[in-house]
Amino acid sequence: MRGLFVTGTDTGVGKTVLAASIVAALRAMGERVRPLKPVLSGLDEPSDPAWPPDHELLARAGGVDPDTVAILRYGPAVSPHLAAALKGEPIDPRALREQIEATANNGETVVVEGVGGLLVPLAPGYDVRCLARDLNLGVVIAARPGLGTINHTLLTLEAARRAHLDVVSVVLTPWPEIATTIERSNRDSIAGLGAVPVATLPLVARATPEHLAAAGATLPLAQWLSGPRHVTEFERLGRPRAHATSANSRA
Repeated sequence: MRGLFVTGTDTGVGKTVLAASIVAALRAMGERVRPLKPVLSGLDEPSDPAWPPDHELLARAGGVDPDTVAILRYGPAVSPHLAAALKGEPIDPRALREQIEATANNGETVVVEGVGGLLVPLAPGYDVRCLARDLNLGVVIAARPGLGTINHTLLTLEAARRAHLDVVSVVLTPWPEIATTIERSNRDSIAGLGAVPVATLPLVARATPEHLAAAGATLPLAQWLSGPRHVTEFERLGRPRAHATSANSRA
């Protein structure tokens, strides 16, 4: 598959808005794109009328049926492994991967949004990080711009690199029109300490394809999808490679 895997440093950090912005921007560029949220929980929670549930927002951005976006759906707002246990239907990692590959195996660029962070469990011995590794897509990490984000983001980077994921960028979101000193410092600190490109996504005022596409157009999407893989400081120093797979082999 060709595409991106969007994860985050925490729940509610802006993964869905980031993923939807990527989808809408690619679609506006004329690219065939398939949004996927393979595992979704929390459907029993009341939603903001102005902002639809995750799979519906992704579907709106991609111009597809919401039923094609979410493969496994759960009502309770709990971790997916618990939601699956409560339903009496444990998640089968192999079956989930096969469903994702079948849905995305038609020449489209796929944008997969994870659930929670990388270490959120899906099944015994299998978490979101395992799913991202199996799909072999470039990883984009959504992170908050404010206080606390340095620690959360560096821990997420460490977890990703331990699994040999190819992190193409961290994205701080929502990025204010006029950033504070701490926000600018956080951006620079994450880039330096994490040896990773850091992009920013502006606030998306309305949940429309046009607003999402405008925000997504500020991101270096072409570079993420087809440019040379980012060489980290760890590699320049001769330390273990973050990922053995090149961008070309992902295409």
